[in-house]
Amino acid sequence: MSELSIRPALITGVLPDSIAAEIGFEAGDRLVSINGERPRDLIDYRFLCADEVLELEVLDVSGKAHQVEIEKDYDDDLGLEFETALFDGLIQCNNRCPFCFIDQQPPGKRETLYLKDDDYRLSFLYGSYLTLTNLTQREWDRIEQLRLSPLYVSVHATEPEVRTRLLKNPRAGQLLDYLRWFQERELQIHAQVVLCPGVNDGQHLTQTLTDLAQFHQTDLPAVASVAVVPVGLTRFRPDDDELIPVTPAKAQEVIDQVQALQTTFRQQLGSTFVWLADEWFLIAGRELPPESHYEDYPQIGNGVGSIRQFLKAFQKAAKKLPKAVSPTRRFTWIVGNAVELAFQPMLKRLNDVKGLEVRMVAISSHYWGQEISVTGLITGQDILGTLQGQDLGDALLLPSVMLKHDDPRFLDDMTVDDLAMQLGTKVIAISGVEGLIKICITESLSFA
Repeated sequence: MSELSIRPALITGVLPDSIAAEIGFEAGDRLVSINGERPRDLIDYRFLCADEVLELEVLDVSGKAHQVEIEKDYDDDLGLEFETALFDGLIQCNNRCPFCFIDQQPPGKRETLYLKDDDYRLSFLYGSYLTLTNLTQREWDRIEQLRLSPLYVSVHATEPEVRTRLLKNPRAGQLLDYLRWFQERELQIHAQVVLCPGVNDGQHLTQTLTDLAQFHQTDLPAVASVAVVPVGLTRFRPDDDELIPVTPAKAQEVIDQVQALQTTFRQQLGSTFVWLADEWFLIAGRELPPESHYEDYPQIGNGVGSIRQFLKAFQKAAKKLPKAVSPTRRFTWIVGNAVELAFQPMLKRLNDVKGLEVRMVAISSHYWGQEISVTGLITGQDILGTLQGQDLGDALLLPSVMLKHDDPRFLDDMTVDDLAMQLGTKVIAISGVEGLIKICITESLSFA
């Protein structure tokens, strides 16, 4: 891509009391170049800003060009926020994975739901997973030059024919070569395996995990950790995908298989190395491993240990709970039914507070056609269909993971305001444990 094809980066926010605010940057301005170079993305921006003298080319809201000179400490942040981390556009996926969630959605929703990203920059910046099948030599060189590590890689299988079958891409079979590339350059990845019964399970799973463990032998292992995640299927998926859902019996089988390998890895590698997503234990009806099992939570983004971490955070935050609250208040708290049993201790502790009544409603997603659903996949239609006509108390408490990060909208495009209007109650999005506790002990029920 030539520099001329890189769009100027749209500035959407300027942090108060920052260098940029002092200079006079405003939302709507566009950054063209830094010291004569056009940044492709947030990575370039940060790299180029790590200097003591900067010459910026900027377009103001009216499109007028300005040259701005800045002197600062090399590690000072300018305080600019951008519309997107990718100024030159998204690198899209070139695979056709049958379990891809993008392809398991109904048509007609917002356009961003159908973007298939497979971008190494989002992997480095935010921990999203990529497959490595669409990288040009230029991108490989950039990863090496800028030391973009760790990256997060969807492995699924190390056997070439199995991975090619899953990704439906001939380049997928080169995975072990890619891993050797990372190893030779002392760069790291975190790996994930989306397990599809009948495709990459059984001996294929054992082979995959054993192969990946060979890249965890040094002080700076090329494969730092692995997560095994159950395939998620919806009622909108293609009829010819050849996939079958994970049953409780299958979940128990996988847990036993992986736990045996974990014992071996702890002996050989000094680390559990491979972890099972919490969903396996929820599907199987088994107790979650203890907190100590998860080491430093290297796969928390894959739901590995997230429930244990949430419960621990609640125990700490619950120390702020008073013995009683006034005025009295009643809430309905929505969660996915996958966490219903795990969250019972929290529910009991909340209801121990005199004057506070919290009713937890754990639901599955009829929208996606799932019997067991994680909280993040519950839609507005699921909530409406479950709660319509019920007495919901003073407010409905909604975990913010159900919503688009910058827009109060569910995955089915229903908005929080739409839901509140149809239920006839106040709906409050809560973020994490702190948000839950804060609402429960708020002195006024105005929730301003």
